[in-house]
Amino acid sequence: MTWTGSPEARPSVRIAALATGLQKTERKVAEAIAQDRGRAVELTAQELAEWVGVGRTTVIRAAQSLGYEGYPQLRVALVQELALESAAQRSDATVPAADGSALGALRSRIAQVGARLGDTLAALTPEAVDGFLDALEHSDRVLVVANGLSGPLGLALVMRLNAAGRSVEHFADPIAQQIAARQLGAGSACIVFSGSGANRPTLEAMAAAREGGAQVIAITSFARSAIVAQADTALVVPPINDSFHDELIHTSRAALMLLTEELVDLFVERSGERGRAARAAALTVLAGAIAE
Repeated sequence: MTWTGSPEARPSVRIAALATGLQKTERKVAEAIAQDRGRAVELTAQELAEWVGVGRTTVIRAAQSLGYEGYPQLRVALVQELALESAAQRSDATVPAADGSALGALRSRIAQVGARLGDTLAALTPEAVDGFLDALEHSDRVLVVANGLSGPLGLALVMRLNAAGRSVEHFADPIAQQIAARQLGAGSACIVFSGSGANRPTLEAMAAAREGGAQVIAITSFARSAIVAQADTALVVPPINDSFHDELIHTSRAALMLLTEELVDLFVERSGERGRAARAAALTVLAGAIAE
């Protein structure tokens, strides 16, 4: 598997999305580049190989896995990325610097997250987005599976889709998930969330859905992961953080949440009058639940 997202995606975005699934030696190359891009751009493929402790061909394979013709093209992309970041740092006065207070630190971190949100769509493909929307529109049954820290994302999607007129199923218990997934059958869809792409209960539910003949759609942060390997369609949203380690420690789901909210809006638009009527009905219920 190699990079299939936007050709304009920055090297750091590609590394964040693919690194965990690369061959061990290729991953060493990718991680070394991510840790010190400034040094990497000054090195030839042979010099980088000696720095990392691998063969020159491994460096070339790593570059190709990231979607480049070879290492020279990756170096050029790294130079461009660093130049753009440098220009942004000089011109962007909207990102507040931390002033030593907790509020100042919070503002700075939120601004940094916002500055990187645009990169989170770089790995998406038109086929994956259309596949997701088609599944919502045409499937007889839809089951949403999400566990661990991705659980709130699954629940939020269920609530938003039901409000949009698309009835979906959701179970918090992993065994119940597997039972429901196994009974979906052809013409149904199982949508799974996993930021890490390696959640065992989620993988087991996916396997059950596939055994039953259902279409499996994955939403995850890493293109090379067990969940993507099992999915019929995968929407990959590279993590806002820089690495798989950071993904596990910081567990940011902001980009995944934003994506799903916008996908539901697209589904409502595609549904036409039916979608608008469902949303209006949901708003009526909400209006009645608000105390004067």
